[in-house]
Amino acid sequence: MIGFGVVIGEIMALNGCLIPIPALIGFLVAFFLMAATMVMNDYYDLEIDMVNNPRRPIPSGLVSPREALSYSFLLSIIGLVFAAFTNPSGFIVAAFALGLMMYYNTRGKRTGLLGNVLVSVCIALPFIYGGIVVESVKPVLGIFSIMAFLSNLGREVTKGVMDVDGDALKGVRTVAVLHGPTKASQISALFFALAVLISPIPIVFDMVSTLYIPLVAVADLGFIASSIFFIRDPSRRNAKTVKSLALVWMSIGLAAFVAGSYSI
Repeated sequence: MIGFGVVIGEIMALNGCLIPIPALIGFLVAFFLMAATMVMNDYYDLEIDMVNNPRRPIPSGLVSPREALSYSFLLSIIGLVFAAFTNPSGFIVAAFALGLMMYYNTRGKRTGLLGNVLVSVCIALPFIYGGIVVESVKPVLGIFSIMAFLSNLGREVTKGVMDVDGDALKGVRTVAVLHGPTKASQISALFFALAVLISPIPIVFDMVSTLYIPLVAVADLGFIASSIFFIRDPSRRNAKTVKSLALVWMSIGLAAFVAGSYSI
């Protein structure tokens, strides 16, 4: 999804056009750098995953911590090499994003909500990065990045309810750990609602075509329904469901912006 986010940013920046080589390079930059940070996250989350997700590769013994660390380093190098083929700004932003996620993995995660913010910044950045790669950063990319930031922030708070036992054991100060699942469900719903409230702006300011409307309406209704469902029962099982559904609604949101980039 993160790779496609860059490609979608490029399409939106170029008013529905797609240039194959920049699209492929932009996709690969995001793909490999996100892969590197996810492997690094598993490395630093070993003790937490032994409680929350013992079947993951490292706690299950399928992959050793040292192998994971080496693999993360290799993926980082590959991602940065591809970033060097974009432009100086593209390389700087890619390196910044990698540094931000490495900070999250090593220190930021334990800060709870601030850590959620760091992750969400990196989820929002690919759309602007797509514009940077093709040297055309437009206001609509900023709007969509804010929507992606808010919706992912809601998803991150939701994930905290799923992982509350392991997080509490290791001193990770998530909203769920500090204030309980009920409060976490309400805060996640607030972030989802803010994303929904922002979604009409591109239509109001004529940034996208009307093809955007039906798809974004489905995504908005999905976020609203998921929020109500989660608030009514903020259990770990429902948190897992809402976390998965949020990816579905975010994917439909991606499709809405691609469709909106084309005129009827």
